[in-house]
Amino acid sequence: MSNHDQLALVRQKHIELMRLTLDTLGHVLSNVSQDQATSLRDGPDGWTVVEVLCHLRDYDQIFLERALMMRDQDFPLLPSYDHEAMAIERNYNSNDLGTVYAALQESRPRFIAFFQALTSEQWEKAGTHPERGYFSLTDAAMQVGIHDVIHLEQISRILLQAKGQ
Repeated sequence: MSNHDQLALVRQKHIELMRLTLDTLGHVLSNVSQDQATSLRDGPDGWTVVEVLCHLRDYDQIFLERALMMRDQDFPLLPSYDHEAMAIERNYNSNDLGTVYAALQESRPRFIAFFQALTSEQWEKAGTHPERGYFSLTDAAMQVGIHDVIHLEQISRILLQAKGQ
């Protein structure tokens, strides 16, 4: 198998991971009440499940916007965002758990379709990430699943507290 074929396979596996993490998130959230989702926190000052979910929803859009910039521009400087400020400004914890997950279910297929439609040449495009420097579309595809898993672990940890209630 050529390096090109191996890289294409890695990309496809990360696109599939985008689907699997969304499905896993749905399973994890299936028996979570709105009260649990807005009251249990990741530490005394940490986020609630709804806040984490809103973060995932909003970053699906941010990640897609960055990916579009890389595809359509010549090595763009990607915008930075303050996720803590967004949580406060957008009052994340006032959101409905089901509505937020439904929005993520709606946005993720568009993101997956974006990556599936990239040509070999487009996959090679890149930009400058505000925290990481050089950042390719392959990096962007990998970032989604990794970001999802980090927050799936966080949500699972938060929900463990419900067993003690």
